[in-house]
Amino acid sequence: TFPNPRIGRRYNVDISLPEFTCKCPFSGYPDFATIEISYVPDQKVVELKALKLYINSYRDRYISHEETANQILDDFVATADPHQITVRADFSPRGNVHMVVEVKHEK
Repeated sequence: TFPNPRIGRRYNVDISLPEFTCKCPFSGYPDFATIEISYVPDQKVVELKALKLYINSYRDRYISHEETANQILDDFVATADPHQITVRADFSPRGNVHMVVEVKHEK
């Protein structure tokens, strides 16, 4: 993170991460998703390269869709402590099933 250059001004930051991958904890098959993060910073802003490296760390993790969205939200809140945040994990269809998990946090 780095200091918010406009503390006191509420503004949205929208980030799209279209190449998210992880592994299904049950089948071991790869899962692909677009992760969308929308947040209103407070004192800190998330540095994008660090976020990219964090997201890429999921590549070999065995994790469910639901836990993916919740873990990303928890880690983001612990790191940046935003006024509010929404994490939306839009997983690519597999086996004729399409799933989207959306989680939110607000101070």
